[in-house]
Amino acid sequence: MAISRQAQRTAVLLINLGTPDAPTAAAVKPYLKQFLSDPRVVEIPKIIWWCILNLIILPIRSGASAKKYASVWMPGPDGGAPLLVHSKNTAKALEQKFIAQGKDVLVDIAMRYGNPSMESVLKKLEAQGMERLLILPLYPQYSATTTASTFDEVFRIVSGWRNQPELRLIKHYHDHPSYINALKEQVESYWQAHGRPDFAAGDKLLFSFHGVPKRTLDKGDPYHCECHKTGRLLREALGLTAEQAMVTFQSRFGKAEWLKPYTAPTVESLGHQKTRRVDIFCPGFPADCLETLEEIAMEVRDEFLTAGGGEYHYIACLNNSPVWISGLAEIADDHLGGWPQLPESQQALALSMQRAAALADKK
Repeated sequence: MAISRQAQRTAVLLINLGTPDAPTAAAVKPYLKQFLSDPRVVEIPKIIWWCILNLIILPIRSGASAKKYASVWMPGPDGGAPLLVHSKNTAKALEQKFIAQGKDVLVDIAMRYGNPSMESVLKKLEAQGMERLLILPLYPQYSATTTASTFDEVFRIVSGWRNQPELRLIKHYHDHPSYINALKEQVESYWQAHGRPDFAAGDKLLFSFHGVPKRTLDKGDPYHCECHKTGRLLREALGLTAEQAMVTFQSRFGKAEWLKPYTAPTVESLGHQKTRRVDIFCPGFPADCLETLEEIAMEVRDEFLTAGGGEYHYIACLNNSPVWISGLAEIADDHLGGWPQLPESQQALALSMQRAAALADKK
C-alpha cells in the first residue's frame, strides 16, 4: 500500500495577548478568568487570589470592561476586537511578504487567552504539514508575565504530541534595528500629517509601555530595562532629548506599586502645567487594542484636557504598516536561518545544485 507523503513545512506563529469574543459581560468574564488565573500574570497565593478573582473582580469588572470593549469594537464583517483584527492583518501581510520573497513559510496568529486559541492554531499548522515552528510573540520587550507565559503554553501543548516539531523561540526584539526603525517611521509619518510638536516651546512626547508590578523588576524580570532601552533608542532615532521624550507605564491595577512613572498622572501633571501639546505613542504594543484606543486615546486624553492641557495627539500603533511588516520579516529571518523555506520543488533543485557544486570542487 502506498503511503502518502506530506510536505514538511516551516511555520511562523505570531502570538498576542488575547481578547473576548464579544463586547459583552458574558464574553468578557471567561476571558478575564483565563487571563487572570495565569500564575505568571498574578503572583499571589492561589487560594487567596481565587477568592479575590471569583468573588470580587469578575462580578464587578466584567461588565465595566465590556463597556470599554464596546467603545473600540470595530464594525463590519471583518471587524471585532482591534487587537485581533490588527493581529490577523499582520499575520496575513507577513505571509504575503514571504510569498513575495519566494518563500514557502506558513504564518498564522494565535491568542494566549481567548480565541483563536494557541492549541487550535497549532493543530491547524500541524495538519498543514508544519515540521519546523518559530514562535514570534508580539511582545517586543520580554516579560515573564507575557513572553514566558506564552512559551509555557507552547511547551504544554506540544508535550502531548507524538510527532513534535522542531521549535525555536524569539525571546525579545526590543532593540532590533528593524523594530526601532519601524517605530521611528510611525512617529515621523504622524508628524508629517499632523505637524511636529514644538519641543523648544515645551511640547512633550511620551512613550507609554504596559505596566507590571515593581516586584517583577525586583525578582529579576528584564522588562523594565528593555522598555527603557527601546525608549532611548527611539528617542535617539528621532533626535530628541530625555526631557523631550519620556518613558512612562500605563494600565496599573490594584494597590501594589507598579513600574513608574505612571502614564495617567504624568499626563495630568503636564495638563496642570498648561503644556501646549502632548503626543503619546505606545511602542510596546505592535497592534492597537483596548489599552491604547480606550485607555490612552480616550481616558488619558480626557484627563489631560480636563487638567488644562492644550493639544493631545495619540499616535497609532504599528499595526500592519508596510515598514513594520518588512521589519517583522527581518526579525523572523534572523531566527529562521538553516531551515528550509523554499517550495519543495525548489528545495530539491537547490539541493541538487549544492551537491553538483560539491562534486565539482572535489575534482
